[in-house]
Amino acid sequence: MTPTSEFDKMNEKSSQIPFPMIHQGKVRDVYKVSDQQLLMVASDRVSAFDVILPQTIPRKGEVLTKLTAWWLDSLRDVLDHHLITVDTQEILARFPSLEHCRANWENRSMLVHKTKPVMVECVVRGYISGSAWKEYRNSGTLAGETLPAGLIENGPLPEPIFSPSTKATTGHDENITFTEVINIQGEAEAQKLRGLSFHIYTHGANFARERGIILADTKFEFGHHSDGRLLLIDEVLTPDSSRFWPAETYKAGEKQPSLDKQPVRDFLDAISTWNKQPPPPDLTNDVVSETTSRYLKIFRALTGTDLDSFTSPKFD
Repeated sequence: MTPTSEFDKMNEKSSQIPFPMIHQGKVRDVYKVSDQQLLMVASDRVSAFDVILPQTIPRKGEVLTKLTAWWLDSLRDVLDHHLITVDTQEILARFPSLEHCRANWENRSMLVHKTKPVMVECVVRGYISGSAWKEYRNSGTLAGETLPAGLIENGPLPEPIFSPSTKATTGHDENITFTEVINIQGEAEAQKLRGLSFHIYTHGANFARERGIILADTKFEFGHHSDGRLLLIDEVLTPDSSRFWPAETYKAGEKQPSLDKQPVRDFLDAISTWNKQPPPPDLTNDVVSETTSRYLKIFRALTGTDLDSFTSPKFD
């Protein structure tokens, strides 16, 4: 399958609204709705091993959108962000032409300020897992920097670390050092990005822990508004951008039941005949259902409410 056909597959599942689409990611379709505003529509598409799967995960886009809004509401007195509203009626009041296609974007869209994205993924890790563990196991380092000896897989780090990466437009992001962030963004902004990232991670980790959830790691994105402000952008502390584990079953050194699309990864990993390249195999109904269940579970656990009962916060 060529890259074009992979994109076509995504496009067939796009939100399809009457504004120019300026970007299509694995999950989000981004539309220019005015000179300074974008509509970010979170689809139910799901990817694994950098491949878009044939099936979607019902309600996934709603969880990503509303959980982001909920976290940003909790951070509103701490930092600036790009979100204007996720409320359907507010969006329709500004852009009435969206009425005829509201089923394609309702409950899964963020109206946001347009920014120029910072080309660094701001990752904070409180536990060593995934790609970080693989590098540490092989060399005792992360992005070439030495970590303490004696760490174990999925175990806690002595203290959270800022673990930035490149912001790849295709393929995998690559871990980079803080020095490289300084080279890319300059000393002052690199320090600000790191400081804000630590602050948001600590806020999220403490809140999650009170609700019986471990925030193992997460990533943030930032962008510059046209007025020069540095804004937190995109999704925030969601199961797509974060690694959430149930605290009640946590044991360092063991595999953790992540509250995200782990059922999809586990299902695909068990298919020895698939080489992790397109085209991917079909997901079973049980895998789709279990994955939806995990997204709904993390939403309910963090917010204290079911998705259907959630009231969108108001932003200025």
